[in-house]
Amino acid sequence: MTETASFGYRDVDATEKQGMVRAVFSNVASKYDLMNDAMSGGAHRLWKDQFVNRVKPRRDEAILDMAGGTGDIAFRLAKHGAHVTVADINPEMLAVGMERARKKGLEGLVWSEQNAEELGFSDRSFDAYTIAFGIRNVTHIDKALREAHRVLKYGGRFFCLEFSTTTWPGFADVYDVYSHRLVPRLGKLLADDEDSYRYLIESIRRFPPMPEFERMIRAAGFVQTRVEPILGGLVAIHSGWKI
Repeated sequence: MTETASFGYRDVDATEKQGMVRAVFSNVASKYDLMNDAMSGGAHRLWKDQFVNRVKPRRDEAILDMAGGTGDIAFRLAKHGAHVTVADINPEMLAVGMERARKKGLEGLVWSEQNAEELGFSDRSFDAYTIAFGIRNVTHIDKALREAHRVLKYGGRFFCLEFSTTTWPGFADVYDVYSHRLVPRLGKLLADDEDSYRYLIESIRRFPPMPEFERMIRAAGFVQTRVEPILGGLVAIHSGWKI
């Protein structure tokens, strides 16, 4: 039987999802940060600040920021003196990040085209692994989590920032209407790409709920796992340790 994977609300051949996701992010790369501001009212910046505060990056430690193409998380990590490798499967997203770094005068970041399911790094290479708003686009999330565990040193930490499902009564309904009806229209208006943004919203709905995703993180070998909901779980910070 053919293995399937979710692509928004559709189930597609698992072998095709990676290319389909790559096409989405190739389409939105140049407008990605603008759309993040428009979709979240700028709140994504606060969420990312909170996320990096939880990571507690330290001077001279090695951090892998996966799916970090445009550099938003990496720039924050680097301010603390960490040695950051920015990895992304999409070269267009990496190109946006490298240009942003050039304009900011930031040097020392390593940019690497990588598949989260098959990382080209040696075992126990990093002190921390971060991924923000990227893991829901991976075809085999369990494989990506195992790879995160593999490339971390003993005592290394895993941090994931991802959309989830809010448990606040009433707010969930309001957000559902906003995201399904307005976000694709914003995508059409600001990026001339309604379909890509419809996929991004649908991919959030198909992502595992917080307790299930935490179980997946534990199944990959992490311990002392923790979930920190934001806005009742609209966004969540997941973490775990490799020992």
